[in-house]
Amino acid sequence: MFSDLRDLYQEVILDHYKRPRNFGLLEAANREAEGHNPLCGDQVTIYLQVEDGIVKDIRFQGAGCAISTASASLMTDALKGKSVQEVDTLFERFHRLVTDSSAEAGPELGKLAILAGVREYPVRVKCATLAWHTLQAALRGSGAVTTE
Repeated sequence: MFSDLRDLYQEVILDHYKRPRNFGLLEAANREAEGHNPLCGDQVTIYLQVEDGIVKDIRFQGAGCAISTASASLMTDALKGKSVQEVDTLFERFHRLVTDSSAEAGPELGKLAILAGVREYPVRVKCATLAWHTLQAALRGSGAVTTE
């Protein structure tokens, strides 16, 4: 069983790393922010089109490790059509999932739950959360964020 989960984890992470969803510039973006993880060099820019409190579209650009890229790809898939309040709630649940060993993945996290394994590797938590912190900066209009 553990081997099956590990295989699934690797399969999903590698798929989103090699073929990231929602990758590229969003011309119609009305919010954006840049994120940087100085520890490993991961960089990401999040573009959002928010209308009437709803995330109409979201894309990202950048360069990073498999975990960072897969997390950004999975995040963008999960957030389209969500309200800003729902985005904040999902951020809190995802952050807790990857930082708290007692947290369990609920159905609301969907495929994001596959990243729960990074909590076993504290250095990788910053990789998995970089896009999410950058998303929060874009929503709050703070422009840039770093994991340090």
